[in-house]
Amino acid sequence: MTDRRLFVSHQRDVEFLVVGRLVKSHSDGILSAGGLPGWVSPGTTPLAYGDQAFDYQYRAYINGLTFDSYKPYESQNGGQALVLSLLDRSVPLSPHARLQFFRMLTSLLLALTLTMVVLWFFREFGSCVAMFVLVSMVVSQWLAILGRNPWWSTWAFYLPMVVVMHFLRHDRPLTNGHVLKFGILVFISVLAKCLLTGYEYITTTLIMMIVPFVYYGILDRLSTRNFMRYTLAAIFSSSVAIFLSLTILCCQIAAVEGNMRAGVDEITYSLQKRTHADPSGFPLVYRDSLGSSTASVVLKYLNSKFFLKVRYWFLTALFLVMSVAVILRGNRYAFASHRKTAALVLATWFSALAPLSWFVIFKAHAFIHTFIDPIVWQMPFTLFGFAVCGLAVRSVLPDSLHLRGLLARRNCTCTSSHTL
Repeated sequence: MTDRRLFVSHQRDVEFLVVGRLVKSHSDGILSAGGLPGWVSPGTTPLAYGDQAFDYQYRAYINGLTFDSYKPYESQNGGQALVLSLLDRSVPLSPHARLQFFRMLTSLLLALTLTMVVLWFFREFGSCVAMFVLVSMVVSQWLAILGRNPWWSTWAFYLPMVVVMHFLRHDRPLTNGHVLKFGILVFISVLAKCLLTGYEYITTTLIMMIVPFVYYGILDRLSTRNFMRYTLAAIFSSSVAIFLSLTILCCQIAAVEGNMRAGVDEITYSLQKRTHADPSGFPLVYRDSLGSSTASVVLKYLNSKFFLKVRYWFLTALFLVMSVAVILRGNRYAFASHRKTAALVLATWFSALAPLSWFVIFKAHAFIHTFIDPIVWQMPFTLFGFAVCGLAVRSVLPDSLHLRGLLARRNCTCTSSHTL
């Protein structure tokens, strides 16, 4: 079960930036202060980050309080807050009910996105595997903790992967036009993610997006040349999307600070304090995180909890055992070729690079944010890992217990009847 204290505390310390933006948009217009998220204050001096600032945002929004200053948060575009600002003007509910509606909408979008992931596993591997993936989502305390928070809009992190999953499943001809469509879809989905949730877990999102491509590349025996074409298309499209979103962010910051250089400086500073910069050049509060070792950070997250007392090091070991088991028994599956099994296993271990990339590259951020960053294990390493576990269980089940086998027999019977 999810720790209720974690669930409650994680709703305010960043969600208040969305609520503050709603107050600012209602009073001064959606694009005021560059459209950046932030928080309002009753005096000309902004409230310090903390419970007092958190509380005032909710009271100002629900009770229609006035404010004298607005402190923008300049590390991301805040597209999620702008979208909700538009909805805020048209939803005929009380402020308190609207806030609950926005949370429910965020939860619904995450549920729909994860449903698309489960659907992909079902179509590729059948009901047993899909059920394992679904259960892993349901019991994940981190998806529960962050799932309804409009600031995180967790569904947007999965959006690029879901787009690539279903695009490649339905359309994989190796033509120049196909590569172009692939690149355009990558550009749109990555741009949407950056505009909506900024650059949080950006390396995780990008590698997660490539996982289904690795799967299909192995399954289809993609040549090195074509593999490089698609990889370069993904890298180029993602880079253009990120650059465009950064340009927009610089313009937003310039609307507040008065020049584009301020935007570049803010982005550079934000990147450095989250990665591997020299600790001596930063305030004391960042020095421990910047001076920490990468290995200690990775070990800390391997020891973090997935569900109850189950830790990620245990899941990693479990997935390894199950991977060996399904490779050795791959030829016994009635519904999947040995190559499909191998493709899933290799894609699963490639997917481990997604969370590791965040712990390694953004080591300083991970050192501090142990209360939220474990969610990157679900992007999508644990999902694919539990899919491998589902394959292992499926290998010892009779075909009569497998829904796809039943449907296949039913279709065959219907076909035979029509033939007769």
